[in-house]
Amino acid sequence: MDPVLLGWPSEGPTLRLDHRRFGYAGKFVMSNTGKAVVYAPADGGTDRPDRSDTAAGDTDEPFDDDVLAAAAFNADRTDADRLWIRYVTVRDDRRGEGLGPTLCAFLAERATERGFETLSIAVNNPFAYEALYRAGFAFSGDETGLAELVLARPAAEPARDRSTKTYQDGLDRYRERDLSAAEASFLDGKCGAAPPDPSPE
Repeated sequence: MDPVLLGWPSEGPTLRLDHRRFGYAGKFVMSNTGKAVVYAPADGGTDRPDRSDTAAGDTDEPFDDDVLAAAAFNADRTDADRLWIRYVTVRDDRRGEGLGPTLCAFLAERATERGFETLSIAVNNPFAYEALYRAGFAFSGDETGLAELVLARPAAEPARDRSTKTYQDGLDRYRERDLSAAEASFLDGKCGAAPPDPSPE
């Protein structure tokens, strides 16, 4: 179940994820972002099925049932050294296994090889925030217009400012919002905690 780079934005890779099992599934049909996945082929083999002749958005094509987690990404429009991870999604029955952080750390390695210096991602919930910390990211102090917190890291190494203060500053932003019971409970358990160590890359 090692991560696989399906292609950079210029190569137009697409995925057809089951919207009942993946958040943001519709975003992965679009061919204007790069894609990376963690997958386990349904037939137990080691090769991913070749769907290169399938048109993007083809509703007759079966779902990519071998995908466990996926990420979509593209270069920043104004900063050629920055890669943005736009969406990360994990299949509903595999959440909590570390697939998202593993995939994001893998993207950092590929971004380094491609010449990017920085990776950024905007997240809208504390669970994603925690997962990105496990992938070596840290809260930048910025928010998007959609009230997402922006996390960043150098491509070649984990973020340098991974202090408890910076980590808690981001969690405090979430604490100011209307939260689900699960989010509130999660944040209560993180009061005063240090950030999680990055997972091995």
